[in-house]
Amino acid sequence: MAKTLNTAPVARWIAPLQATFARLAPREQRAVTLAAWVVGLGLLWWLAVAPALQTLRQAPERHARLDAQLSQMRSMAATAESLRAQNAAKPLSRDGALRALEQATTGLAGTAQLSVLGDRATLTLKNTPPDALAQWLSQVRVNARLMPLEAQLSRATEPAAWSGTLVLGGPGLSGN
Repeated sequence: MAKTLNTAPVARWIAPLQATFARLAPREQRAVTLAAWVVGLGLLWWLAVAPALQTLRQAPERHARLDAQLSQMRSMAATAESLRAQNAAKPLSRDGALRALEQATTGLAGTAQLSVLGDRATLTLKNTPPDALAQWLSQVRVNARLMPLEAQLSRATEPAAWSGTLVLGGPGLSGN
């Protein structure tokens, strides 16, 4: 069963326009036709072509930004996978975790004090540079296999430094 298109409302709207167009002189008909084409092409440009060109112009920048995000995500996934494999391959003893934690803490150049109680290690910071803290966190995560559980830090602006406490925990301190 074929559908039929009801063109009656459109025909009622177009009929007066066709009658008016027919009454125009040939020169005026050409001018109206030309104006209609110009308006139609302008609408086509504004609605279809210009947005597509804008998307094409932005594509390289978006592609580069997404490539950078993808690279970062792949790097984080590889790090997570290596840590997972490291933990599965050989569990770290409590002594090994404490040794790695103390070795990493010596790199904070006297701006931090470490205390271990049970299955948690607390690091107290006093004006520790941000780069040193970031490097320490990375070393502790990889070598001692510990992660921050709690953090109460405040940041000084001149010079940029962190003060406060970090509480760490993980399988290495649980007494394996």
